[in-house]
Amino acid sequence: MDALTAYKLVYGFMSLAIAAMGASFFFFVSARGALKEGNRMAVTLSATVVLIAFYHYVRIFDSWVEVGTNLKLMAAAGMPLALDKAAGAFNESYRYVDWLLTVPLLVAELVLVLKLDKKLESTLIKRNVLYAFLMIATGYIGETFTISTVDLSNGRTIWGAISTVFFVLILRDLFGGIDASIKKQSKDIQGIFKILRVVLIATWGVYPIAYLLPAIAGNIGLSAGDGLAYKQIGYTIADILAKPGYGLLIWKIATLKNGSSK
Repeated sequence: MDALTAYKLVYGFMSLAIAAMGASFFFFVSARGALKEGNRMAVTLSATVVLIAFYHYVRIFDSWVEVGTNLKLMAAAGMPLALDKAAGAFNESYRYVDWLLTVPLLVAELVLVLKLDKKLESTLIKRNVLYAFLMIATGYIGETFTISTVDLSNGRTIWGAISTVFFVLILRDLFGGIDASIKKQSKDIQGIFKILRVVLIATWGVYPIAYLLPAIAGNIGLSAGDGLAYKQIGYTIADILAKPGYGLLIWKIATLKNGSSK
């Protein structure tokens, strides 16, 4: 894939993310008004998540536009166009600031909407918010290492592995830690929760794959520029599914609970 095509592809996906975050914010704010007081908090958190993501995607998009400016300068100077070389102006930290704020909220909203035993609810939220913070923080440290080959001893791989440990701990709680409580919910809610857990692992599972792309690009026949582009596309698609998409499932659970006593 040539550099200009890759740039435009990422540009389009980032534009889509801005639209998805903005539209879902207005939906969640409107939808929470139809819910009973006790069912609103999780949907309020969904609205907060997509609002934070909307702001950061505007910043991410602006930073990506600078990559396009660099490509134009390279073309004007008669230089070969290379996306990875033009991407020096791109600020990846915007994503990590976003995730540092939104991922703990995503974990909290799932626990809150289920209305578990108060003691269990408090324990799960506190523990998994901490896990989420550590997962993102250690992942960001690894992101600062620019690696073009797979090496188990390099910083990106090591910090990525540490980050994955916290990811697994979160999944352990969300998949196994509250199964007993889920069985007490209505059949409809159990069905939505099963879908939600699949969405969670499917979307969150994209992040470590995208994270590794710069390191494995050369091993799978991709250029460094392709690896960069696919990483940004992977992150963006996962964000759309994990925030507006996840939020819609949270809203559905809240709506079902709105009509029940549980």
